[in-house]
Amino acid sequence: MTVRALRLSDRDDVAVLIDAASPGDPVLGITARDAMPGGHKMALHPLAAGQVVRKYGYPIGITTRDVLAGEHVHVHNLALPERKLAEAVAGTAHAPATVRPGATFEGYLRADGGIGTRNAIGIIASVNCSATVVRRIARGFEDCLPTGIDAVAPFTHSSGCGMSRSGDGFDTLERTLAGYARHPNFGGVLLVGLGCEVAQIDDMLARHNLSPGVRLRTLTIQEAGGTAEAIARGSAIVAELIEEASADRRTTRPAADLVLGLQCGGSDGWSGVTANPALGAATDLLVAEGGTAILSETPEIYGAEHLLLARAASSEVAAQLLARIAWWEDYATRHGASLDNNPSPGNKAGGLTTIYEKSLGAIAKAGTAPLADVLLYAEQHKRRGLVFMDSPGYDPCSATGQIATGANLLAFTTGRGSVFGAQPTPCLKLASNPVLAQSMANDIDVDCSLILDGATPNEIGQVVYRKMLETASGKQTKSEGLGVGDFEFVPWQLGAWM
Repeated sequence: MTVRALRLSDRDDVAVLIDAASPGDPVLGITARDAMPGGHKMALHPLAAGQVVRKYGYPIGITTRDVLAGEHVHVHNLALPERKLAEAVAGTAHAPATVRPGATFEGYLRADGGIGTRNAIGIIASVNCSATVVRRIARGFEDCLPTGIDAVAPFTHSSGCGMSRSGDGFDTLERTLAGYARHPNFGGVLLVGLGCEVAQIDDMLARHNLSPGVRLRTLTIQEAGGTAEAIARGSAIVAELIEEASADRRTTRPAADLVLGLQCGGSDGWSGVTANPALGAATDLLVAEGGTAILSETPEIYGAEHLLLARAASSEVAAQLLARIAWWEDYATRHGASLDNNPSPGNKAGGLTTIYEKSLGAIAKAGTAPLADVLLYAEQHKRRGLVFMDSPGYDPCSATGQIATGANLLAFTTGRGSVFGAQPTPCLKLASNPVLAQSMANDIDVDCSLILDGATPNEIGQVVYRKMLETASGKQTKSEGLGVGDFEFVPWQLGAWM
């Protein structure tokens, strides 16, 4: 049986299998020597020990022994070199997409000028000590939402006290909480604290130019008189917020008002071939309309950051990105870790071998636009276009930072399968292969595997872009229909705990 496979660049040393191969099967005119699952790599010609191996036209590692043509190339014979393999790059795999001018969606215009894609009520804990009160308040509204209110969503975490009042940890938490407090997908917000915690609500609001008012309310358990009293008072406040937000209506907005968070998780060997390039094409469409896209997960661009550096809008932006890469190298070293530990067991089972390979595929989500800015985790975005926000590669933590930065829409590619969602921002799931699209159909919004059958990334990118506009206008995503998103609020915890 002839096994289908793709050589992604004429510079590549490996092919990516579409179908599983058995020893003796012909693959692109070469006889397979090993059993290999679909999505995995096969050597196209003999490779000497220590030789650079290319996929997408770029290095993904070096061989640890001699490899024969037709052999399986994976963790048993491919590893990272001791030093980075940096190469000059001129663009990415797909051509710029054609823009459909004047694209619009139906969104909520907020008093501060922000544009929401949802009209939710947020109940946010400033500290872990108020988590129970926050969840009890939200529970009382689960079955009685009026028309026009998308959710009453609780946001709890395990921090806010036992930490220094200054430094990276404190600053990161404050940026995250303040970012959610001002998020345009909320029609109203209640911040709940204990009263004696390190992360004081009033101080945070003042430092981040936020003021309590009709749509932003605060409550502390100690001042309320205890747990039961705080739940009762908080429930009354939320009822008032619902009454205010129920009057909000969608109006027609330009696509330029969309702020898209780019995510991937449970990646496989097809993610960088189908779903990520398709999302990159949709990203190009959005940026060309004047919109904003946020790429993140710094450990998952490691080894391929030169693709972004080549597109930096200025030397200052390039220097900012290099500074974040250097921070992560030092961070990993201090904790006795390696950034190549990032590919998960699921990634490797799906055919990804090294962080270089994973990073090359992950960056495809960012399309071809210039890199306009580099942000700290949860820092408010200041420039439109493609921006990079520093974050860990852990999806819930990264997405939390993107939402705090201002993302009013998320797009999440997956090859192994993900059940991710994130209140208050709708999250579209994009499947990289047909097996996943069918087996987890209730979690997947767009099947990008048609690229394996001849569709182009630009064609599927148009499908993704239309789905983005529909979602921004109020159409539920699969994760929203399943009620996913209450527990995915995961602020990045940094600094000393005392």
